[in-house]
Amino acid sequence: MTFLGNYRSKSKKDQGQPENEKQNSPEPAAPTGGTAPINPTTPISASIPQSLNSPEAYHSNGSRLGPWTEYSNDPSISANAQSRNSLHNSRLWSQSGLSYPSGDFRNASPAQIQDIKCEVMVNWLHSKQEERIWTTGEPGEGVVLKKSKGTYVCCPIDLQHDDSQLYQMVAALNVRAAMTVNTRVIKLLLARTDLSYVQIDPGLRLQVIPNIEALPYCQKYQSAAFVASTQLLIVWEDDPKRLLEHAGYIQDTLMKMIWEGDPTLGMEDKTDPDVNVLPIDDAEEADLAPDKERRVILIQAVLTAATIVLVMAAMGSGWRNVAIELVVDGNWIRLAFLACMLPQMWLSLFFFQALVGNIAQIIGPTRQMSQNSRYYSGKKPRRIRRDTPAGLPHVTIQMPVYKEGLHAVIEPTIRSIKAAISTYELQGGTANVFINDDGMQLVSPEEATERQEFYEEHRIGWVARPKHNPKPKNPEERTFNRRGKFKKASNMNYALNVSDKIEILLSTIQRTDGWNQKDENTAYGEALRTVIDATKGETWADGNIRMGDYILLIDSDTRVPEDCLLDAVSELEQDKAVAILQFSSGVMNVTTSFFEKGITFFTNLIYTQINYAVANGDVAPFVGHNAFLRWEAMQKIHYNCKYDGTEKYWSEKTVSEDFDMALRLQSLGYLVRLGAYQGDGFKEGVSLTVYDELARWEKYAYGCNELMFHPLRYWFTKGPFTRLFKNFMVSKMPLPSKITILAYIGTYYALGSAWLLTVTNYFLIGWFNGFLDHYYVDSFKIYFAIIVVFTALGNISLAWLRYRLEGHLLRNLLTNFKWVPLLVIFLGGVSLHISQALLSHMFGYDMQWGATAKEVENVTFFEEIPRVIKRFKYTFVFCIVMTATIVVLATVVPFQWRIEFFTPIWPLACCILSHFLLPIVLNPNLMLFTW
Repeated sequence: MTFLGNYRSKSKKDQGQPENEKQNSPEPAAPTGGTAPINPTTPISASIPQSLNSPEAYHSNGSRLGPWTEYSNDPSISANAQSRNSLHNSRLWSQSGLSYPSGDFRNASPAQIQDIKCEVMVNWLHSKQEERIWTTGEPGEGVVLKKSKGTYVCCPIDLQHDDSQLYQMVAALNVRAAMTVNTRVIKLLLARTDLSYVQIDPGLRLQVIPNIEALPYCQKYQSAAFVASTQLLIVWEDDPKRLLEHAGYIQDTLMKMIWEGDPTLGMEDKTDPDVNVLPIDDAEEADLAPDKERRVILIQAVLTAATIVLVMAAMGSGWRNVAIELVVDGNWIRLAFLACMLPQMWLSLFFFQALVGNIAQIIGPTRQMSQNSRYYSGKKPRRIRRDTPAGLPHVTIQMPVYKEGLHAVIEPTIRSIKAAISTYELQGGTANVFINDDGMQLVSPEEATERQEFYEEHRIGWVARPKHNPKPKNPEERTFNRRGKFKKASNMNYALNVSDKIEILLSTIQRTDGWNQKDENTAYGEALRTVIDATKGETWADGNIRMGDYILLIDSDTRVPEDCLLDAVSELEQDKAVAILQFSSGVMNVTTSFFEKGITFFTNLIYTQINYAVANGDVAPFVGHNAFLRWEAMQKIHYNCKYDGTEKYWSEKTVSEDFDMALRLQSLGYLVRLGAYQGDGFKEGVSLTVYDELARWEKYAYGCNELMFHPLRYWFTKGPFTRLFKNFMVSKMPLPSKITILAYIGTYYALGSAWLLTVTNYFLIGWFNGFLDHYYVDSFKIYFAIIVVFTALGNISLAWLRYRLEGHLLRNLLTNFKWVPLLVIFLGGVSLHISQALLSHMFGYDMQWGATAKEVENVTFFEEIPRVIKRFKYTFVFCIVMTATIVVLATVVPFQWRIEFFTPIWPLACCILSHFLLPIVLNPNLMLFTW
């Protein structure tokens, strides 16, 4: 039987699944390669009445119940937790060396200071609770505050020992701070409704639980719940200082709705239950209605055609010169230039595409950027109804992480996610967080334990796999291979495989008519333990790792809009052909360095150009994060890995796993769509150092070569082109989009060959000027064309486009040209590094990159200099050798061998200068530019 409507289409093996589960946390992490056993504990027995008969009530007739959690009331566990925390704090205290005036409480140990702070805070909150008349002083009312794992304080002190069970249930819920609110308004509301929610704002519903025993099973991300049996409100927060604000907001919102005459008891206007879309009430909501059939915009096709015309015209001009020379001297050897024709067209494609695009941004239409089309969403969809038997789709937020800092990187992202989930749950939906932690078994046991406790507190499901150890030196160690160049794809595959194994076990369970949420939670916990035990300590996992209808894929340094989940699932539900909904992103800055600001400008420029191209009718890209994926579609493109025999979804053979995923989905007829209606609400981090940005470009270049070409050693057996590239060329993707992608790939080869062509041009023009064939175009002319098209026209057209969309022409112009020097140095100095990546793959050299830094690293000036020399030593050798060559050929050699004039020297000098300045001038640890 199908148990819960929230988990639709989760797995091809099972369709009936619960809402949110929480498995008991494993013990502190063992050292790398060890095991993390899960101690079974007995969940608090909660008697859930069946009197609330709404679709969201807590009963066993197949409707949604609260998420599952287990709470151990074993005093030994709490004692162990306190002992561990006290030991850790004592070590910190002994190393801190803090000294305050005699009698100052801050001279105590950190554990004692924490006790004092918690006691002061809980008493202060309770005093404010009494001041605002939110309590009557009856048992079961007060404030509960978490000191550490398993340890809480409360006020009034009797709250811990009265018969209300509030203290125990808050501890089971595992929140930082909780407070009860008991007012006459709340009692009146709860006395007049038997629904499982109270509408506190148009579109937002706050849950009603039947009694206090149901609190650990509630929707935790809502951060509040009405208790029907005691007719009071319980509010909880991660930050105790926000507790009063949160409770006050709910109170004020309720009063506002009562005063304005809006529905307060969940009694919304009833409409036809067969209609799955909310009614349109006014003109503003009418604008949100989707088109019956999204049309295909052909502007990009016209611009691509114009690009091809310009390319052919440029090639024709060169061949016109060849034809004239053939007529004059009859030297047919010039036809050898035919071998250069296709590479020239390919490398110049992006240049002419940029030229046409710049002109279009100045004089072309822009209305399409605020409209919806086949591949682009410029305005929000019409929101789907929540009052259906199936309910809103369940969303899983999947986040692969590595060794990023827990508090500096992961925690802010989790708080952003929790805000979005809270909004979605208040709107009637459900969601869970699924972290694929590839660093859990690599960090110290203390740090691993800290991560596990953090995940448990925030109700996060996670999976961690062993370290990469394909050839263990110790015979006792187990062999494990983390496949792939960057490991992200294999990390996600491993976690998804664990989830699939659990679904297989759950699909074998016979669910009876009396099956309820608690039964499902117990079955899930047993299945999770069975899967973990089967790996003999290889897999570490905990929490809810089941997949929802849709997956929101994010990075560890992401911010998401608070109200984004409902809009996304509404669009995906209304158009079943969309497999990936990629959202445009803004940038989240973590420093004030000029380099990060410059990369921020460049990233925003790229997203503006992507939005413009896709709005014009180009196929939307999938960039691997800030995107919603249809789980049902992903299951259709799974494959069995020939190396380990497991079922996988992401390609582990290429660094471009996102492109491979999008291509396989599109080959089945699915669409990739770009959503721009969230503006800059989705935010991503950018490179903090020049090292990371160079590594990023090297990865992209490596990926492009990997996508198109086999390494040279396979050309005679497999041919030059890869199967992925062949599939791309014969796919159903529109021809203009294929040309655009080929132009994009060509930019890396153009940049990578720039230094070599410039050096060659220096000698050819310097020694053979006037004797070269007229088909040849020297570097100075190309340099001048690039300056005109990219530096001048590109910045003007970008400012003009943003002026047409947002206003402020002069400000946009100043901003664009302010960053010209940084981009000129960076793009001019990246050539050697890109060519290194391209040649590494072509010749089969295993090139490695470290993880991108998410946090600022404080390095002194004198520490940074050796790092720069070590990292860029070959670049500096190139610059020194070529500079010496220019000087020697201009002054020392015999006159007939000298190269003294401007045309050959200037392009090479710019190339040398850019490569030399890039690691120095663009290094925030060496240059600040704070004036």
